[in-house]
Amino acid sequence: MHFDLADLRIFVHVAEESSLTAGAQRAHLSTAAVSGRIKSLEAQLESRLFYRSSQGVELTPAGERLLQHARLILHQVERVKSEFSGYASDVIGHLRIFANTTAVIEFMPEVLSDFLASRPGITVDLQERLTSDIIRGVLDGTADMGILGIMVGVEVPSRLKTLPFSRDRLVLATPLDHPLTERDEITYEDALDYPHVTLHEGSTLFHYLERKALEFGKPLPVRIQVFGFESACRMIEAGVGVGILPESCALRYQDHMRLSVRHLSDAWAYRERSVLIREDHVLPGFGQELLDIITQYQSSRSLASTSG
Repeated sequence: MHFDLADLRIFVHVAEESSLTAGAQRAHLSTAAVSGRIKSLEAQLESRLFYRSSQGVELTPAGERLLQHARLILHQVERVKSEFSGYASDVIGHLRIFANTTAVIEFMPEVLSDFLASRPGITVDLQERLTSDIIRGVLDGTADMGILGIMVGVEVPSRLKTLPFSRDRLVLATPLDHPLTERDEITYEDALDYPHVTLHEGSTLFHYLERKALEFGKPLPVRIQVFGFESACRMIEAGVGVGILPESCALRYQDHMRLSVRHLSDAWAYRERSVLIREDHVLPGFGQELLDIITQYQSSRSLASTSG
């Protein structure tokens, strides 16, 4: 049985897009050509790979199984290319990273700008995802690596390797004259009695805080939702509401805004910033370089913050 790598790539495109048309666009082929390649692959495997409907396509059990193998095969091909790319004048490759809101907004733009500036042949697809989607994406090979803050109660499958690189905690940010600033100890439940400034509903932090509020039998009292921590801090400073933010972020904006930043006494407010990769997946050389840069960047920032 002979597998064409191009057919496997087309199959993965269609599977990820749940659409022949969208998959064809990613492969830069016509829909008819992609449909023919998929049918040829099905004939070769003697298995139906997709259920087809007017809404798109959906993987069959055989298709799910092939998708796992196809991703592993294509990752290994990229690994081989990377190993031998040192003999060429340039490195060409691609990485897909799923990350939480803090990573996407706070430090990955700086990390990637430095990394990509000296590697013109490398492209990176950085996507903001929820914690559950990050874990699932790395597990099934949709993403090469995931970046998230692992909190109490979050379980990571044993098939994934967890690489902690810094620790952070969630804090309460309020205007300087807010009643909560007079308390010796503040819990998240205390904060739920006041209107909140939150990130958008698609953010990891919003979903996590909403779920924690429901555990107290209370809704998250959203006054306004914004895109980005700086906007949140400006709203908090103006007295629109209070907000739960990563400590590193809140302290940075506190330097030039009139904000009170207080620790939450809840045990789950601590989180371990970590990179996830699959145990059975070896990153290409440039992927390992980026992994090292992320770790060193956060370590150097933590050291600078301590010495300052």
